[in-house]
Amino acid sequence: MKTIKDFPCKIVETEDMGIVLLDGCRLSARVWMPEGAASNPVPAVLEYIPYRKRDGTTPRDEMMHPYVAGHGYATVRVDMRGNGDSDGLMADEYTEQELSDACEVIAWLGAQDWCTGAVGMMGKSWGGFNCLQTAFLQPPALKAVITVCSTTDRFASDIHYRGGCLLGENFGWGAVMLSYSSRPPDPMLRADWREEWLKRLEAEPWLAPRWAALQEKGDYWKHGSVSEDYSRITVPVLAFGGWADNYMNAVGELAANVPAPAKGIVGPWVHQYPHTAVPGPAIGFLQLALRWWDRWLKGIQNGAEGDPAYRAYMMHSAAPDASAKHRAGHWVAEAVWPSARVTRQVLNLGFAASKAGGFPPPGPRGYLGQDEGEMAVKIATPQHLGMHTGEFFPMGLNAEMPGDQRGDDAMSVCFDTGPLTDAMDLLGGARLQLRLSSDNPLGFVVARLCDVGPDGASVRIAHGMLNLCHRDSMEQPAQMVPGQGVTVSVQIDDMAYRLAPGHRLRLALSNSYWPFVWPSPEAGVLTLTGGALDLPVHQGSADEWQPPESERATPWAHRILRKGGAARRIETDLISGQVTLICSDDGGDIENLAHGLVSGETMHEVWAIHPDDPLCARAEHSWEQRLSRGDWQVRTLAEAEMTGTPSHLVMKARLRAWEGEALIFERSFEDRVARRFV
Repeated sequence: MKTIKDFPCKIVETEDMGIVLLDGCRLSARVWMPEGAASNPVPAVLEYIPYRKRDGTTPRDEMMHPYVAGHGYATVRVDMRGNGDSDGLMADEYTEQELSDACEVIAWLGAQDWCTGAVGMMGKSWGGFNCLQTAFLQPPALKAVITVCSTTDRFASDIHYRGGCLLGENFGWGAVMLSYSSRPPDPMLRADWREEWLKRLEAEPWLAPRWAALQEKGDYWKHGSVSEDYSRITVPVLAFGGWADNYMNAVGELAANVPAPAKGIVGPWVHQYPHTAVPGPAIGFLQLALRWWDRWLKGIQNGAEGDPAYRAYMMHSAAPDASAKHRAGHWVAEAVWPSARVTRQVLNLGFAASKAGGFPPPGPRGYLGQDEGEMAVKIATPQHLGMHTGEFFPMGLNAEMPGDQRGDDAMSVCFDTGPLTDAMDLLGGARLQLRLSSDNPLGFVVARLCDVGPDGASVRIAHGMLNLCHRDSMEQPAQMVPGQGVTVSVQIDDMAYRLAPGHRLRLALSNSYWPFVWPSPEAGVLTLTGGALDLPVHQGSADEWQPPESERATPWAHRILRKGGAARRIETDLISGQVTLICSDDGGDIENLAHGLVSGETMHEVWAIHPDDPLCARAEHSWEQRLSRGDWQVRTLAEAEMTGTPSHLVMKARLRAWEGEALIFERSFEDRVARRFV
């Protein structure tokens, strides 16, 4: 990555600009703008998130916002209500209050004497969500957005549910937010920091059970889901995603459905901005952002509206690597999306193992081909299947991406092609139709597409899942009738992948996927009697785009006071048979040399289950947050636990806070959520 120090404009920074809303709530903004903007106004670019500009996102903020400001923009990093150095309390994610505040902030920015009246909005993850949601509300001053790692449907493709399946990350994210929002403002900026901190702690919500109770796509999830009406997005949208992230589908959905100019770029990346993300290659995200802002905020005729609708990095076959630093591949550029270069190829599921050829692993094995053989195959996979799935949104190189799938494949029901004579290019989402029955009213099915090398190594290309209660409707789920056959459709995530000659494409089916999906209350049996896989086969692919080199502004000035470390391991208790995934991440303690604030956090997760008993599933999370400067020291500890009974999900949490050595706050939560459809 190249560091740029000299820009066309000299920058002036304001570390705490107050934006006072109509109800009197003051939001704190860190602002970079060109010197002299009051007499020569510039457009504004807003990033609006709860992740604390003073410490949480400082490293990435200082690489991005001064870069954009140095090219003639006011870049505005706002702490949302109830977070960081802003006033107020936060009740949930993507609330009407949050989005109303965003619209007020945009109007305020557009009215400043240093602003031309044109405002753009950008962000990753939460920030990517709310810039789409704000565009949906059509505030007049908002002229364009850039969204990174986001979703268009809060029920179908967020961290709570996938295909109606309750994700383990629903609980995990609840624990994260309990921790993240528990920290106080910086006393250097707010004399009333302690009073404000105590208000936050008293009001802190434990959100995981609230989300888990909403097991159908109702009004709660439809709020903030822009897929409910794409026509409301009337400003240009530039969307980024990563194949190693689980928010890749929104990019194609936006490019295909938004009536305003909409462009999508998907690379091999984890849940990070594309100029810093792994696996490489990283790209010049900031230059691409400037091109977008120049076109839509400054009106410069640079041709951005004529860029390809969809650019995707097509990854090539490679050995499994859960910490891959780089993925070989090439860029595909589609002028329109969906693309005429993608045709559908249907492969039937058959069960004559001799047709698979190659290097089949043990267990039930069928074939993918033109013929469909009769079958009555049982899917009853061990509960610990899925330990090598990786994180919902991996952040880096600590074995957070999917690893070798051979172990999970050996426990699954698999259907393989024969070894490929020629390369097979896949671009888009696969669709799977299955005919099956269940012996239980509750259950789910998971489908993984894998690239199997000649040595048997298995790389997950994409996955999809379906809660069988949602087989006919996400809005009106219904429990299965045991023994009754049904036909279901499973949508598999978008992908861009080239399988090498000699490799095989594998479809692996399971009815467990721990800890990605919370298990059903009983270890049920699915009986599969047939099905077909509909693949998006791409033709005419070449290296069609050369993105700019990754650049950044000068990184933040800091000093590491204590180094951290990370660990990720799977343990099997040879006496009890319990299998446990343990993830730890100690961020150490780091001093910001600009203002002396020392911050640090430590995370520990335990995901335990017995292969034969879904009711022994247990998740335990612990998050510690630390802040200090001189004699001032505070810390918070959020601890959470989730278990299940045949009828309920049980979620407990405890939040504690210390000022110095004194415990000043403690609160416990315990909730039981009825298992209606999960």
